[in-house]
Amino acid sequence: MGKWTRRTFLTAGVVAGGGLIVGVSLRPGNVAHHIADTIEGEGETLVHAFVKIDADNVVTAMVPHSEMGQGAQTALTQMLAEELDADWNLVRFEEAPAIKEYGSYTAGRGYLFKGINFPDVVVPSVDGFMMKVAEGLQMQITGGSMSIRVTGQYGMRVAGAATREMLVNAAADAWVVPAGQITTENSRLYHKASDKEATYADFAEAAASMTPSYTPTLKDSSEFRIIGQSKPRHDIPSKVNGTAMFAMDVRRPGMVYATVQRSPVFGGRVVSVDDKAARAIDGVIDVIQLPGSSRSGMVGNFTTGDSVAVVADSYHTAQQGLKALRIKWDGKGNESVSSESIFEQFDRDITAGTNRQADIAEGDVATVFASAARKLEADYTVPYLAHTCMEPLNATVEIQEGKAEVWVGCQNPLGFRHAVAEATGIDVENVIVHNQLMGGGFGRKAISDCTIQAAQIAKSVGKPVQLVWSREEDVRQDFYRPAVQSRFRAALNDAGDLLAWQNTYVDKHDPLEAPLIPYAVSAKDIGYVSSPTHVPFGAWRSVDHSQHGFFTESFIDEVAMAAGKDAYEFRADLLRDKPRHLAVLKKVAYESNWQRPLGEGRGRGISLQESFGSIVAQVVEVTVTNGEVSVDRVVAAIDAGQAVSPDGVKAQIESGIIYGLTAALYGEITIEQGAVAQSNFHDYQAVRMSEAPVIETHVINSGEDIGGAGEPGTPGIAPALTNAIYNATGTRIRGLPLNRFDLDFRIEENESVG
Repeated sequence: MGKWTRRTFLTAGVVAGGGLIVGVSLRPGNVAHHIADTIEGEGETLVHAFVKIDADNVVTAMVPHSEMGQGAQTALTQMLAEELDADWNLVRFEEAPAIKEYGSYTAGRGYLFKGINFPDVVVPSVDGFMMKVAEGLQMQITGGSMSIRVTGQYGMRVAGAATREMLVNAAADAWVVPAGQITTENSRLYHKASDKEATYADFAEAAASMTPSYTPTLKDSSEFRIIGQSKPRHDIPSKVNGTAMFAMDVRRPGMVYATVQRSPVFGGRVVSVDDKAARAIDGVIDVIQLPGSSRSGMVGNFTTGDSVAVVADSYHTAQQGLKALRIKWDGKGNESVSSESIFEQFDRDITAGTNRQADIAEGDVATVFASAARKLEADYTVPYLAHTCMEPLNATVEIQEGKAEVWVGCQNPLGFRHAVAEATGIDVENVIVHNQLMGGGFGRKAISDCTIQAAQIAKSVGKPVQLVWSREEDVRQDFYRPAVQSRFRAALNDAGDLLAWQNTYVDKHDPLEAPLIPYAVSAKDIGYVSSPTHVPFGAWRSVDHSQHGFFTESFIDEVAMAAGKDAYEFRADLLRDKPRHLAVLKKVAYESNWQRPLGEGRGRGISLQESFGSIVAQVVEVTVTNGEVSVDRVVAAIDAGQAVSPDGVKAQIESGIIYGLTAALYGEITIEQGAVAQSNFHDYQAVRMSEAPVIETHVINSGEDIGGAGEPGTPGIAPALTNAIYNATGTRIRGLPLNRFDLDFRIEENESVG
C-alpha cells in the first residue's frame, strides 16, 4: 500500500482525475440520476445515490463499504437513518455495487482536506473533484478505520440529511406551505397547521428529481435517537441461519475448480513444469502456468512471481493434481535470504544511519544527552506477520461473450473490477463484481492477486472457475506486516524526569504518525532508515501502529522503571497538556483498579495509543507459572469521539485485542532460503477460546471528531502484555512473539537499559 500522505494523495488524484478544476463543472448534482436504472428494484425510487425508498415506505441505505465481520454496514445505516429521521424498523441496507459513483470520494473532506472548513458554495466542487480522484485511483476501500469516521460523517449523514430536505421540499411544494413548517419523524412528514401528513414514499419520486444539498444542516448530538444506540446488526441473522453468502459459497453452471502454487521464493519464476502425473489424475482438466502480476496505485499495489494452477472437477482433485506436479523454480538470487540475515541487515542499517530521514526533530537532543544524569538504550524487534483470515483467499470468475463476472469478498471492489479488466483485456464497463461477505479481511483482501489469477484461469479454460487457495498458500504467499527493528535512547535527570527521546527504526510505511509519541518531552528526534528486503508487505490490522505501539509503549515503561516511578503515574505526568489522552488513561487505571496489589507471579501492565482518530488505553493482568503466561484480564478504554453503536465499538476493540494478542503470543513468519517456513495453524498459531482473557471495554463519548474502532484495539495489547510480564517476573521482553522466551527466570538488566 502506498504512503497515504496528503501530498501523494493529491498528486496521484490530480493525475488520475485529469487535473484539478474547482468550479461549477465539477459539481456532481444528483448522482442518482445517472445510476437509477442500475440500483432501483421493482417499486423503488433512488432519491439519493445512498438512499432508496420503496412503495411500502422502506428505506434502503446503499452502503459503499464491504462487510468482513466489523458491523460497519449497520452502523453506517444508523448514521443515514438518524439524519433522515427514518423509522428504524423500516430501514434496510444493501452493499453498493463496484461502480465509480460509489468510489471513496469522502476521503477528501474526511482525510485529504481534514480540518479545512470550506465555504458551502465550494463543498460540491470539492466532493465532485474527489469523485474524479476516487474513480481515477479505483478506490472503493474498506480499511484504515475510515468507514464510520469518513464515509459515515461526510457521506451517510450528509445523504440522510439531504434526502430529508428534498422530501420536505417536495411536500412543501405539493401542500403549498413553507418548508420550515413541515416536520419529520419515523419516515413520515407532518404539517400540523393543516393536519396533513404523508409517508416518505409518497414524495420519493418528486424528491428524486431535485438536486441534493452537499451541505445540509446536520443534527446536534443531543438530538440523536439512533446514533449512539446499539441496534441489532442486520448481517447477523443470515450468518446464524446459514443463508449468508460468502464467496466460497458461489456455484455457477458448469463451474470448475482450481488451486495454485506461486514461486516459494518471492518474485521467482517457473523454469519448468513436469505435469504428466497430474494430468493422469481422473478429473484434472488442465495445468496452466500463470505469469507474475502487479498492480500500482494508492491502494492494493503489489508485484508477484510466477504461479502454476491446476484445474479440475473438484477442489480436492485440483489439490491432488497440484501435489503431483514437479516444478523447478528460479528464486532470482534470493534463495540465501533468511530471517537472521534480514535482522542483521536491519541492525547494520540502523547503526550506519545512512540517509536517515526525520519524522520529527524538536529541541537540542545531542546537548541534552551529553549532560544527562542517566541514559537508557534499547533495541526492539517484531517479525513478519501473516493475516490468516479464517476464510482463505478465493474468487469465482465467469467470462463469456466479452464480459466477465466476478464473485469475491474484497475490500476494494472498484479496484478489483479494474484489475480483472486489465488482466483479461476486457473493457472495464463489461466487468461486474459481485462483492460477498468476507470471513475476515485485515488488509489482505484489499489486494487483488488471487482474483487476477482466477480471471486468467477462467479466460484460459473458457468455463466459470472457482479458485481456492489452500491454507498453506495463504500463509506462504501473503503480503506481510513488515518485520521491523527500532532503536531507542532516552535521557533523564537526577529527579527521573524524561528530558530527551531518540528513536531510529527501519522502513517507513503507514500511517506516517505511527512512531510519534503523545508525551511531553522537550527534545525529540524520531526518524528512520530504509532497509528493503524481497519479502512482500501490505496493510495489516492497524498497520504501523501495531509495531510502533509495541516499541514506544514498552520503552516508555522502561523509562518509568529507570526513573523509579509508577508506570501509570509517569505517563499521566507527561500527559498534563493532553487532557483527552489523560482522561482515557485515568479511565483505564480506575476501571482496572490499577493500584490494587496482585499476588506472587502476577503482574499488571499498561499502554496508551492514539490511532485512526481514537485514543485507547489498555491494562493487562497476567499470571506467570513455571514459565507459562496466562493472560487473565484486559481492561480497555476508548475515546472514539462518538460511539455510533456502543456494542459495535466494544466488539471491535475486543476483536482487535484478540488479533493483537495472537500476534504477541505466537505470531512469527520466518524466512528460510528466501521462502516462508510456516504453512498452517500448527506452526502459525492463533489464540484459542480457552486462552482468551476476560475483556472489559469502556467507551468514552468525548464529543470530539468520530474516530475508528476496527483498528485501534490492536496496537496497545502487546506492550501492555509485555509490561505486565515485566511487572510479574522482572523479565523485559523486547522482541515478539512471547513463545520464543523462557520466562522461568528473571533477567538481570545491564546498565545501558536501566
